[in-house]
Amino acid sequence: MLTVLSPGARTLVQDLGRDGQYAIGLPPSGALDQYSHRCANLLAGNHENAATLEITMIGPALRFTEPATVAVTGGEADADVDGVPVSCWRTLFVEPGQVLRIGTLRSGCHAYLAVRGGIGTEPFLGSRSTYQSSAIGGHDGRALVSGDILPVGDETGMFRPGAGSTVDPRLRPVLGGHQRLRLVEGLCRHRFTDESVREFFSSTFTVSPESDRTGRRLIGPALRFVDREAPFGAGDNPSNVVDLGYPVGSVQVPNGEEAICLLRDAVTGGGYATIGTVVSADLDVLAQLKAPDTVGFVPVSLDQAIAARHERHDRLKQVRHGLRLLSLY
Repeated sequence: MLTVLSPGARTLVQDLGRDGQYAIGLPPSGALDQYSHRCANLLAGNHENAATLEITMIGPALRFTEPATVAVTGGEADADVDGVPVSCWRTLFVEPGQVLRIGTLRSGCHAYLAVRGGIGTEPFLGSRSTYQSSAIGGHDGRALVSGDILPVGDETGMFRPGAGSTVDPRLRPVLGGHQRLRLVEGLCRHRFTDESVREFFSSTFTVSPESDRTGRRLIGPALRFVDREAPFGAGDNPSNVVDLGYPVGSVQVPNGEEAICLLRDAVTGGGYATIGTVVSADLDVLAQLKAPDTVGFVPVSLDQAIAARHERHDRLKQVRHGLRLLSLY
């Protein structure tokens, strides 16, 4: 078990998400940076869907009651075990009674702590992921607080990396700064003027501090809409459309004033126009953006989006292969 001595800024139990519930209006939730979540689990010797702790900006202090294999990935942070510095993106062993502390993230927005066996909270609708808006999943549907006790599960993987095993730096994400996100134009593209779309793809946006697991708000040029008579079932605002579904990564533009990239806790549908959807391969990068990072968008085809997803899968295969080899020695 793990005892929470201090919770950090916001620490949540997350796995890969609660898929298949859009029909009842429930978003998937789950780790925002799924690549880092998977890598943490692989380093700890877990199944990739095992629940981890998603850390936002400032990490927790945790006391272990039994021997544990752990790993911290995602944003780089200073970490120590009983005051002895330890490295992120590396397999670590912790002894009973020892305290793991994770400090402030120097890059990115989220880090992921995996413990061999996974965080063993009760699943809800097939997932341990926390969805705070409905207070479901995770640890009582909320962020961790001091004094919480977390069970360790039994979701171990097919191999167990030894102490010091690491992910090749070339396979780790580059976080923060300025990022270019690939975007597939969507069903509402016709609602925006051609000039406004060109400006959208040529502009640089700044991440707003008013961002969370629902979405990343972006500060940049306003978007303009084509004049039209409001259709039946839609509001009078030019940005209103007849309600439609919002895939994770949709870029919503309420009133044309602010682009919002919807993340894994966003509503599943609504009546605001979306200019397009960030490709799945770039969602991890999007999730790690924080104020005042900047971002631009690159239009891509559906075929290019699928190719990008294959490239991401190939990177994960390389991580799995490398750690599997290390587990043999």
